[in-house]
Amino acid sequence: MQLKNKIAVIYGAGGAIGSTVARTFASEGAKVYLTGRSLEVLEAVQKKIILAGGKAEIARVDALNEQEINAHMKALIAREGKVDITFNAIAIPQTGIQGVPLLELPIENFNLPIKTYTMSHLLTARAAAHNMIEKGSGVILSITAIPSSIAAPFVGGMAPSWAALESLNRMLSAELGRFGVRAICIRADGIPETETITEVYGLHAKAIGMPSHREFQGLMESFTQLKRLPKLAEVANVAVFMASDGASAMTATTINVSCGSVVD
Repeated sequence: MQLKNKIAVIYGAGGAIGSTVARTFASEGAKVYLTGRSLEVLEAVQKKIILAGGKAEIARVDALNEQEINAHMKALIAREGKVDITFNAIAIPQTGIQGVPLLELPIENFNLPIKTYTMSHLLTARAAAHNMIEKGSGVILSITAIPSSIAAPFVGGMAPSWAALESLNRMLSAELGRFGVRAICIRADGIPETETITEVYGLHAKAIGMPSHREFQGLMESFTQLKRLPKLAEVANVAVFMASDGASAMTATTINVSCGSVVD
C-alpha cells in the first residue's frame, strides 16, 4: 500500500474528483478526512470507503472559511497527532463563468473563480503547513486544468485562476521545501465522467455553435495524442503516487495528466 498509515484531508470530498481521490487514498492505506458543505453527500462517500475496508471521517467545512478550516485541522491533529496529505478539490458552478466572451463577461463573474480558488487553496495549505513543518514532512496537492498554460477561448476567469494555483504551488514549495514539505499540482484535461465537464462542454458547444456537449467532447478528444480524455481513476492514481513516499524527490511541479492535449 502506497499510503499506509498516512492521514489525508480532502476538501471538496463530495465532488467527483474529490470523492474518487478519497476512495483511492483509502484503498492505498490512508485514513481520509472528508470535508465539504453537505454532510449527506459526505456520508455517502464515507459509506463506500468503509464498505471497502477503508477508514474515513467526515466534517462539514466551508473551504473558504478560515476559522472552520483551522478548527477542523486543529481537531484532526489533536486526534491523529499529524496530517500527511491535503488535497483541495473544491469546485464552483460554471454557468455564467465559462462559455461567455471576455468582452461580455460581467467582471464579478470573471473575478469569482480567481478569488475563490486562490483563497481556498492558500487557507487549506496554511492550515496543514504548520504541523507538516513541525514533523518535517507532508504533501500539499492541488488540481488545475490545461487552460492554465494554453490560449483557450471562453474560459473566463478559470484560466487565470488555474495559472495562479500553479504559481501558488511553486511558491509553497519554495517556502516549505526546506522543512520537508512538498507541493504538487496535477493538471488534467476535461474528465467526461464528471457533471462539471458535461456542464462546461455544453457551455462551450453553445458558444461555438455545436449541437451538444458530446460533439464538443469529440473535438477535445481529437486534440489529444491518445485520442481520448483522462479518466477519474487515472487522475486519482496519479494523486496517490504524488502523495506517496515514492515521489519524495518531486515538488514545485505540475504533473501533466492530459492524455497529450498539451506537451511539456
